[in-house]
Amino acid sequence: MLPALDAFAPELILVSAGFDAHRADPLAQLALSEGDFAWAAQRLRALALQHCKGKLVSTLEGGYDLPALAGSVQAYLGGLLRD
Repeated sequence: MLPALDAFAPELILVSAGFDAHRADPLAQLALSEGDFAWAAQRLRALALQHCKGKLVSTLEGGYDLPALAGSVQAYLGGLLRD
């Protein structure tokens, strides 16, 4: 997805920041970790800086294991702040 986003060169990036893909979440049964969410945030931030002057909007929309949700949101926000 990231190469396609890079090729598209958006003027604004909107992120539906759902964290139900976390390995502890009972809904999606995927195996992502906090580190994966931080990595995704770093890549999205880099693309936003490259293509749209840093314009990136994230909205929280999912995550059903509360400890995993808290850690994932913290990691995602931390990833947005890293270079």
